[in-house]
Amino acid sequence: MVNTSDFAKRLQKVLDYYGVSATAFSEEIEFNRSTISHLLSGRNKPSLEFVLKVLQKYPEVELYWLLNGKGSFPKSTIPQIEKPKPAQETISFDSNSSSDSTPKTTPPPIFSDPKISHSEKGIERIVIFYNDGTFKVYEN
Repeated sequence: MVNTSDFAKRLQKVLDYYGVSATAFSEEIEFNRSTISHLLSGRNKPSLEFVLKVLQKYPEVELYWLLNGKGSFPKSTIPQIEKPKPAQETISFDSNSSSDSTPKTTPPPIFSDPKISHSEKGIERIVIFYNDGTFKVYEN
């Protein structure tokens, strides 16, 4: 359940973070100005439509933080993991060089965790979060 006075404080924090007035905020999310005023005063609770519009226009706002204060604002950025570069093999077209003289090595596995690879458990769901605030769920 949403605590209206705490929600009003979090909504005000969003307005302050973006440096917008309640009027500009209402125009940005295409919502009635009086609704924003009632939410900020604690008179009304937010509707689902309101929350979804805020999340759509302001991707740094986290749903659980906005509704119940859990999480962080603005969203902490996920560090970018450097993708491993594929091994490049040089091929010599010189007729004097022998292919047997070059030792052939197999590339190391990309991911090897004995705890996971020998586990009886299967993957149930994979969720990919994009930096625009959207996500994609893949379920088994």
